[in-house]
Amino acid sequence: MSNQSERIEASRTRITKLVFPHDTNPIGTLYGGTALHWMDEVAFLTATRYARCQVVTVSMDRVDFKVPIPQGAIVELIGEVERVGRTSMVVRVQILMENAETGEQKLAIEGRLVMVAVDESMEPTPIV
Repeated sequence: MSNQSERIEASRTRITKLVFPHDTNPIGTLYGGTALHWMDEVAFLTATRYARCQVVTVSMDRVDFKVPIPQGAIVELIGEVERVGRTSMVVRVQILMENAETGEQKLAIEGRLVMVAVDESMEPTPIV
């Protein structure tokens, strides 16, 4: 296994959450903005674990909301580095909805975020 694939594996981030009433809209499903917030957190953690330096979000690519996530659902967010450039990386984040009785997971939301490594002056810096 190459150094890069080892780093990608080591940086993979998984977080489990419960969808509470304050996370939902008037029809009882997860707010899109809350999902985006969670995705940004997971992308930040994943990118930081890969680069081992300060990173910032510069863009979110297409985010697909595939199925609604109801209040009370257990969700797992998974972040994985997909591509690494000189100062930036693309992190794919998936939100899986889990059936509490069977443990079966279904892809509910997926998107890609571009994260950039920055120095103390907030200037892009090479990822080493």
